[in-house]
Amino acid sequence: MLKLSAVTLDCADPLELATFYQEITGLPAHPDSTGQFLWLTGPDGFSLGFQRVDGYQPPNWPGQGKPQQLHLDFTVADLDAAEALVLELGATKPVVQPGDRYRVFIDPAGHPFCITL
Repeated sequence: MLKLSAVTLDCADPLELATFYQEITGLPAHPDSTGQFLWLTGPDGFSLGFQRVDGYQPPNWPGQGKPQQLHLDFTVADLDAAEALVLELGATKPVVQPGDRYRVFIDPAGHPFCITL
């Protein structure tokens, strides 16, 4: 069997995006991170990586001109408190909000992500 060990997000500025996700998850930066590739490591060894891509073009959600390709979901106990935190740290909230048990946001590099109960 294969074990999923990491998800890596393309972006223009790995430090900015890694800092955003570090702030919202509390995951520590891996000590071997560099300016071109950074990653955060969870307690179970799962890593969330951030890779510099020259000419990076963010997805355009919900449009499909530049599709999202993937998104991250984060489980939270309080949607309102989690929303306040991610917005304070630099996320944006699109007008489209398709459900009442989750909310969609856009990270600083343009990737959609959800917080969910």
